[in-house]
Amino acid sequence: MSTENNAPLTPMMTQYLEIKKDYPDTVLFYRMGDFYEMFYDDAEKAASILEIALTSRNKNSQNQIPMCGVPVKAADIYIAKLIEKDIKVAVCEQTEDPAQAKGLVKREVVRVITPGMIPDLNLLDENENNYISSVSIVKNTVGMSSVDISTGEFRVTETKKPKIIIDEIYKIDPSEIILSEEDETELAKEIKKLFKSKAITLLPFSYFNPGLCREKIKDQFKLRSLEGLGCSKMTAGVSSAGSILFYINDTQKKKAGHLKSIQGYSLEKHLVLDEITSRNLELTSTMRDKSRKGSLLETLDQTITAMGARLLKQWIQYPLIEEEKILERQNGVFELILERGKQEDIRDLLKKVYDIERLSTKISMGYASPRDLLALNTSLEIIPDLIKLLKSFSSPLLIFSEKTEELKNISDLIKTSISEEAPLAITEGRIFKKGYNKKLDELIVLTTDSKTWLAEYEAQEKQKTEITTLRIKFNKVFGYFIEIPKTQISKIPDSYIRKQTLVNSERYITEELKEFEEKVLSADDKRTKLEYELFCEIRDYISQKNKAVQNTASFLARLDVLASFAKTAGQRGYVKPKINKDKKISIKNGRHPVVEAVLEDNRFVPNDIYLDNEENQLLIITGPNMAGKSTILRQTALIVLMAQTGSYVPAEFADIAITDRIFTRVGASDNLAGGQSTFMVEMEEAANILNNATGDSLVVMDEIGRGTSTFDGISIAWAVAEELHGLRGKGVKTLFATHYHELTELENTLPKVKNFNISVKESNGKISFLRKIARGGANKSYGIQVAGLAGIPINVVERAKVLLHRME
Repeated sequence: MSTENNAPLTPMMTQYLEIKKDYPDTVLFYRMGDFYEMFYDDAEKAASILEIALTSRNKNSQNQIPMCGVPVKAADIYIAKLIEKDIKVAVCEQTEDPAQAKGLVKREVVRVITPGMIPDLNLLDENENNYISSVSIVKNTVGMSSVDISTGEFRVTETKKPKIIIDEIYKIDPSEIILSEEDETELAKEIKKLFKSKAITLLPFSYFNPGLCREKIKDQFKLRSLEGLGCSKMTAGVSSAGSILFYINDTQKKKAGHLKSIQGYSLEKHLVLDEITSRNLELTSTMRDKSRKGSLLETLDQTITAMGARLLKQWIQYPLIEEEKILERQNGVFELILERGKQEDIRDLLKKVYDIERLSTKISMGYASPRDLLALNTSLEIIPDLIKLLKSFSSPLLIFSEKTEELKNISDLIKTSISEEAPLAITEGRIFKKGYNKKLDELIVLTTDSKTWLAEYEAQEKQKTEITTLRIKFNKVFGYFIEIPKTQISKIPDSYIRKQTLVNSERYITEELKEFEEKVLSADDKRTKLEYELFCEIRDYISQKNKAVQNTASFLARLDVLASFAKTAGQRGYVKPKINKDKKISIKNGRHPVVEAVLEDNRFVPNDIYLDNEENQLLIITGPNMAGKSTILRQTALIVLMAQTGSYVPAEFADIAITDRIFTRVGASDNLAGGQSTFMVEMEEAANILNNATGDSLVVMDEIGRGTSTFDGISIAWAVAEELHGLRGKGVKTLFATHYHELTELENTLPKVKNFNISVKESNGKISFLRKIARGGANKSYGIQVAGLAGIPINVVERAKVLLHRME
């Protein structure tokens, strides 16, 4: 920070620099009254990003200090802009009342807001999690933990395969990544290179010490040991989890009591989807513009709540491989489809539910407003009606098992205390309903009904003294007083105390009036202070019941996703897929869920696919470009994936083998930033498949070998197909689309290969695509006809026909 001249600093600027010294990598929001001020380099940086005026302190001296500021009430907007640029913000508040401060007001940083440490709903996308992830390496094992501080979700895993952690980072898409400042491993270097667009925070090596981290976790969850947690045997996982807890304490200045118990998970207990497959199948965003619109997530998402939307994304990213859990979800969807009326009633109730996950976090972290509590109450009020609706269901996933007594107590407390007209801020008063607190009611009467009291008191004194001309008045010098004409002085009681003599009247005060004045003049302050204290008591009470609220949120999110699956299945004619142990994939009239959704008039042409490990393990699919090969490949992969999320699928019939991994090699493009050609990308993706696929995997391979010369391409495609057919002595179920008709010869030499083609109708040299897969290989590519369809000038098309005839 630039403080070059040696001119003496004011006490305030000295205080600022002392605080800033401890937060060098942040922009410090320094509270001064109704503004947060920034100085020196912080001011210059913030003014540019926030597009606000840069001014200076001490304008008329040589000791000018760059300065800018933002209103406290609008701070969220400005903080969000800085966070978008991966700039951390340290919020420095006045920690004592300026009116009572002797000398300089005390100030301290109350929290540091970073891209991964945003507890405030207003700064977040409600349908997306906001994760911070930590990666730690202990010996030969990599641990990775992820926390969404806004919801309390805390997950940890570990593996001996660094590549899987890279894929996991892509999948989770954290806003911030934590590494040890001493980590110089190849994995750390790759993370810094691949995710350089994200905020990467380097923490001291001691924050990753497994022993210290284990103690930190025990302290966080008040445990004697970690045996009850899913990460007790994960040394690297514990290291990464502990480092996040240390970081939370550093930035939030408090223990995050709302964090759920750590969920340890194994990457091998879900269908593995690497980054390439997720991208190629457009699971959560499209390849072209990274938009949610046009993705599988957007197509399937009919959730009502923000919690449900986030959970749906997680289910799509982590399909199940345990048959029992898949069937459990399926049965929940089945019951909701069967009871369509109740399904709609449930969805109507869910429309009244706010984001309880994030509300409970705000309550636990001390950021909740009165309106947040009202939103929580509105959400909890549906529970009794929801339980009645769910009584007829038998699926365990549709049974609300949380005890309702605690929830009712929370709801009743909010209903009886918080006013429906309560403000956003908790320091402005007007929070509580009449009757909640006797002392508060008295203060409210004083602040809102003082005129009534004065009128009643004046009437009382008139009657008592028999002075009908008695008046109660007020001015800034004397406050409240009783004014009586001099003609009535003989009737004045001894209890009246003379205050002032005027020409025609005398002014008096009484002990009652003096007491009333003291009450009224301080009532506003007392009321605001008492309301703040009462609100904090209620917030703390609810925070202690946080587990019941979080469990309720988890149930509602799950119910929302299952109801969304049921709604989609009913609207689009999806069927319940069978799950088999025969290692076969049988799909009749399967459809691509996304393509079908955007086509009008049911123009999508369905197709059958059958794969097994005996005779139909590798299907060679030939046909021209634009005929629909890629669609069939992708829809098969998506149907398998949807089945393993517990969803119904777009088909007339589906019998799906549980798949451990889905691999795709579809439509590679140049990786210019990485200095790789199309062909190199193709080869790397193919290598990944050949090195990691198992007999329980599904491989979708489209047009391999086209990035090099024809003979090289054919040779590579042939060799890869042969390898997939006999991979590890078992082979792997594969859809292999190609332009190389030569590969159809494989059916004659390999026992588990079958040829298929996409039907084309040819008439008078023109073609039309039938979009239907048929047995046998294609004998023509129709490339020239496709060129004509694409708009290539007719003379070029005719010339190409002549050249083709010569070559043939």
